[in-house]
This record gives sequence, C-alpha cells and structure tokens, in this order.
Amino acid sequence: MSETTSLTPQRESADIGVVGLGVMGANLARNLARHGHEVAVFNRTTARTRRLMERYAQEGTFIPSERLADFTASLRRPRVAVVMVQAGDATQAVIDQLADLLEPGDVVVDAGNTLYTDTRRREAALRERGLHLVGMGVSGGEEGALLGPSIMPGGSAHSYERLGPILESVAATAEDGTPCVTHVGPDGAGHFVKMVHNGIEYADMQLIAEAYDLLRRVGGLSVPEVAGVFRSWRGSELDSYLIDVTAEVLERVDPATGEPFVDVVVDAAGQKGTGAWTTQTALDLGVAVPAIGEAAFARAVSSSPGPRAAVRAARIDPGTTSTPCPAERDAFVDAVRAALYGSKIAAYAQGFDEIAAASARYGWDVSLGDMARIWRAGCIIRARLLDDITRAYRQDPHLVSLLTAPGLLQGLQASLPAWREVVATAARSGVPAPAFCASLAYVDQLRSPRLPAALIQGQRDFFGSHTYHRVDDPEGVYHVLWATPGRAEERWDR
Repeated sequence: MSETTSLTPQRESADIGVVGLGVMGANLARNLARHGHEVAVFNRTTARTRRLMERYAQEGTFIPSERLADFTASLRRPRVAVVMVQAGDATQAVIDQLADLLEPGDVVVDAGNTLYTDTRRREAALRERGLHLVGMGVSGGEEGALLGPSIMPGGSAHSYERLGPILESVAATAEDGTPCVTHVGPDGAGHFVKMVHNGIEYADMQLIAEAYDLLRRVGGLSVPEVAGVFRSWRGSELDSYLIDVTAEVLERVDPATGEPFVDVVVDAAGQKGTGAWTTQTALDLGVAVPAIGEAAFARAVSSSPGPRAAVRAARIDPGTTSTPCPAERDAFVDAVRAALYGSKIAAYAQGFDEIAAASARYGWDVSLGDMARIWRAGCIIRARLLDDITRAYRQDPHLVSLLTAPGLLQGLQASLPAWREVVATAARSGVPAPAFCASLAYVDQLRSPRLPAALIQGQRDFFGSHTYHRVDDPEGVYHVLWATPGRAEERWDR
C-alpha cells in the first residue's frame, strides 16, 4: 500500500471528518476534499475506506483511519465529525461511540434523515456532556452530495460558527451566488425543515404524476407526447428539477420490450417515512397539509395489492360514460398546466405553514424566507417557484399564508378556473387525482367565509358536552343541556 492509502493518520491534522462511507458519505467527503478541506474518513468496514482512497485520493487531502479513536484523534480542535450512516439504531450507536471519544466543545453532525424528535433528545443528552449535536438536513441525493447540496443545519449558534464556513464552501450556489445553506435554528430545527422539504417533495411528485395520468388517460396523449409537454414547461412558471426528471423518465424506452419505460415499472410507489412523518407531525401541530397527506396516502394505496385486486375484481361501475376528447387536447393540456401550478402553490404553502407552527411551538425562530432561499439550488424541490417565495418573505417576513403573497396570489387566482375544470373532469372520467382535489379543497376552505365546522361543534356538544363559542361572544364557553326539557343554553366559563 502506498503512503497515500495509509490508515495511520497524524494527530489533529483534519479540518472535518466523515463517518460512514456509503455513496452519500463518500460523495460528501469528496466534495469537502475538492474544496480544499483536509477530511478525516472512517467506515466500520475498512474496505470502504480503502476503496475511497484507491479511487479518489487524488481529488484532495483525505486522512483515513481504521479505528474510530484514531479518526477522532486526527481532527483539529474543536473537532467536527459528520455522521452519514443509516438513520435509527446505527446513527445512535455511532453518536454514542463518538461522544465517548470527544471532548467538551466538539461537534457531532448527524447528516442523515433522522426524525427531529430523536435529534432533540440526542442534542439535549450531548449538551449535558458539553458536546454540540447538529441535526443537518442534506438534500440533492448522491449527485448533490458530490457537486453541491442544499444544507439545513440545526444545533447551537456556537456550532455553526465552526461548521458554517465549511458548509458554505461545499453547498450548492443559487443563480445570485448565494450558498444554499443557513443556520436553521436550535436542536431539531434542521432535521424538521428537511422532513418538511421531503413532505413537499412527496406532494410535488404526486401532483406531477397526476398531471401525467390525466394527460394520458383523459387527454389521450401518448407517453412521448406527454414527455414533450413536460419538456415544453421548462422555462415556465413550472420550471423545476422534478419537471426535468419527469421528462427524462417518460422519454426512456425499455430496451428489452421497446415499450415506454413507465409502462414496464410496477405501479407501486415506495416510501421511507418522511412523507408520513410530515403528515403525522402536522396533525400534532394542528396544521393542514392535505396535499402532502394525500401524496403519502396515494403511495400507500399503490402498495396495497390485496385491496386493489379485490376492488378491481368486484367490477365496480365507475358511474360515468365520459371519454377523452382528442379534439380538445391542447386546451386540456393548458388546463392541466394551470391546475398543476395552483396545486404546487398550495402544497408549498402547507409546508411553510408547518415549519412556522413548529418554530413557534419550540422557539426555534426559523426564517421562512431563508428556507425558501436555500432550496433554490441543490435540492430535489428546487424550482422557479422558490424564487417567488423567497421574494414574498423578503417583502413580508411575517406573511401569514403564502397564498396571499403578491405574485403568488395572482398566479393562484388565474389558475382557479382551469383547476376546477381539471378536478371536475377527473371526477367525471373516473381518473383519481387526490392531490389536485385536496389542494383545491384546501384553498376553498381558507377562502370560505363560513365552514361547516360549526355543525361539528354542535354535534360534539350534543354527544360529548365538548362546549362551543358563539359568534356574538367568541370568548365565552357554552353548552346546551340537550338531554333536558327545553334544552336551555348555559355558559360554562363563569
């Protein structure tokens, strides 16, 4: 073995270290080294460390170790160790091992997709030992880790003083030259924001999939034609990484069959939990995220072969005779485009509402404008829409709802007529479009001067004495004596 691949490092020689050299960890280490940082690297399986050195040692300065104790000893003080292993027990085990080897003032960075509540618990435990834990969201996949991701670090402000300049050097850069990284907030804020990012990603992907399905099954377009439609949306208000990905997938032809690739893939979508976490957390916070929730539920339905087979076997009549009308295809394409744009605005608004609610509950003081800014490049949901959202929060940092922001409001308003037609057409055609429908209902709920929730409160008071407020006395607490003659109303807060 050459001196370059030696696993005996010098003490206190590395700027930063990476534990876990799978694809994401290895690419992040390479990114750091390419930007002039001396990078300590360690993997439980030494073969991965050796493979990294054999393939990429020439890209920069790597300081490999065979033992975790040697790895920590090779880091300059205050030490910074980035953990890139599987979330859950594996992450906990590595953090525990590092905590025993590090000293007060050192920083442990969890760069995996960890549930924010776990991060809050771990951060508090390490803080008691004088150590800093940074829960850091990283978006951009394998390519982003290597070429520049969007980075969402939480943890203490002190830890960001040490970590921030390094992260800013390797993060993606927006068109205005701004690095796509910022200190999100304390304890679990970074991982929370990454969770919501992924929830928005779920919604965006589902909405795009519904647009494809409607264009094909209702509009009568072939797969290559649908791919061309998505290509034509580049440079428009829908311009985004996921639109580009969609066109690429739809353009692929299966070499074995000659059929469109999308037709040979089993229609069962997987999920790793972040969409479900976003939905569950929103319920805990009392925030409506119907587009994200329907996206998670749609994946669940797609992966339920038993119920799907049983319902198909029952041959339920769709209750419609509507058929596609090719003569109106161009108009329908334009309508789907408008519906997709309006739904995307609604979905992003829901995600930002959830971040705002969590920030208020936990005292994180998250800047929503900064979140939009750092998502403009590097991450999976990067899109032209985020430029508009960044401007909206720059103009009004205390914006109550993105739906009311100048520019977005006009776009939403303009999309509504076509959006309604698309939702109605989907229903009449028997083609499911749950995220389109839920997003429209969300807008209609917010704009409605009166909701049927008043009836629900009456029902709750009837069977459970849950009380209610009156419109002429919103502070008072009232109950009707439903089981007594005359059903008198009583005020219960006196």
